[in-house]
Amino acid sequence: MTMSLSKALFFLPLLGCADAFVGPSAAPFRSAAVAAAPSGGASATGPTSLGPLPPLEGFDPRAGSTSAVDTNNKGGVWVPQMARPRRNRKSEAIRGMVRENIVLPRNFIYPLFIHEETYDTEIPSMPGQKRFSLAGMMAEVAESWQYGVKTFVLFPKVEDSLKTNDGREAYNKAGIVPRAIGMIKERFPEATVMTDVALDPYSDQGHDGIVLNGKIINDETIEQLCKQAVCQARAGADIVAPSDMMDGRVGALRRALDSEGFTDVSIMAYTAKYASAYYGPFRDALDSHPGFGDKKTYQQDPANGREALLEAALDAAEGADFLMVKPGMPYLDVILRLKQASNLPIAAYHVSGEYAMLKAAAEKGWLNEKDVVLETMTCFKRAGCDIILTYYAKQAAKWLIEDGLI
Repeated sequence: MTMSLSKALFFLPLLGCADAFVGPSAAPFRSAAVAAAPSGGASATGPTSLGPLPPLEGFDPRAGSTSAVDTNNKGGVWVPQMARPRRNRKSEAIRGMVRENIVLPRNFIYPLFIHEETYDTEIPSMPGQKRFSLAGMMAEVAESWQYGVKTFVLFPKVEDSLKTNDGREAYNKAGIVPRAIGMIKERFPEATVMTDVALDPYSDQGHDGIVLNGKIINDETIEQLCKQAVCQARAGADIVAPSDMMDGRVGALRRALDSEGFTDVSIMAYTAKYASAYYGPFRDALDSHPGFGDKKTYQQDPANGREALLEAALDAAEGADFLMVKPGMPYLDVILRLKQASNLPIAAYHVSGEYAMLKAAAEKGWLNEKDVVLETMTCFKRAGCDIILTYYAKQAAKWLIEDGLI
């Protein structure tokens, strides 16, 4: 009997590999012997023998000149084929040997929310996350360090009394972010501290830039961002990350930093930051919802993919050291596009809404939290990410170590 490879591959799961199916779709293809569990409970490896497969009236897969399957020399069912990809999946040792993408704690950046209070506050829309006091922040950094997470990005909740349209508190050298940077670097000099460059936490308008006549003005905002970045660099920041999406801000920040002698301070550009509905819990954490309108005049349209390539080319030409996509999972296609188009490292931000959805499903018992989180992190790597910003950084690193995956 002869059979094409495509036909063999089509019938393989139906007739030779019922266990390849997961969920209800597998049921019609399992024999009664396989489906029936012993009254005392199934063994760890399932049944050890298989009886005759029940026939289908009027059809024998082995019969005829164009039979679907054949019979081997031992009288068993056989789908003739040379290539069987499942051979490379038959044991954990082999699966590990051929695994294409591995997530490590050093791939993570851990976002930390901080405030001026002397206590930590739970964030209801982000279970497990807190606004940390500076003491609480240090304790969280120390614990994360034990699991190999050594890069942190700081997001401040600023008192309303300090917020202005021009966001001047952003470059107050005695402000919470410069002090937090100094504390981390003093105790953990090998830590990498990244800072957010944008005005929204400091704005009484809740926008990423200065507002004038109902518009977010570009160039005047960039002037303020340059002051903010230099202030953060003076405090010891290793990476500044402009999330504002103003045109030309990467080049301006690079010139500002270089002119002050901070040529070693890196820029992680929020290259493809979309005007997404996934940011709600983050804005709760910082109390920085837009005071009016939305952010669609400066953040990207979620419908656009090619536009990200334009932003990537501009950011790279202006001196960015990393390119980021935000949000993460809904934009894996954009991550792949940037990876294919640029030689710069690619980051993704697994944002607050994505985190909150996984937490909610896990709390309901609908998902296995550990498994789905680690799968999610692997998906980022597979799509092309070198770096993953995630609120799961500490927990994911802990799981990877506990499970012996690293």
